[in-house]
Amino acid sequence: MAVTEIWHNPRCSKSRQTLALLQERGDVEVRLYLQDAPTADEIAAALKALGVPAAKLMRRGEAVFKELSLAEETDEAKLIAAMAAHPILIERPVVFAHGKAALGRPPEAVLDIL
Repeated sequence: MAVTEIWHNPRCSKSRQTLALLQERGDVEVRLYLQDAPTADEIAAALKALGVPAAKLMRRGEAVFKELSLAEETDEAKLIAAMAAHPILIERPVVFAHGKAALGRPPEAVLDIL
């Protein structure tokens, strides 16, 4: 069976709820992505698995989003680089299983890939 991984922020209620859902169903590899930031390549792979552009994985309300003068229309490579440099910009939680990915908003949205 494929290992399920979650990019998790324990301070986020949606992330905690999603992790609890995953733990009910088996082993989960937890990546505290704020401390163990994904590389630009990992973020690009996550976007491909999610099937969304970089702007859809960004937390646009974060102060650093504005400080870096980012916008939804910003070049994909620049958005990915910003997320790699500032992981707080990555929307959470992201779950990976069976070669697929899902955003846990709402937490039940990840059940489709398990």
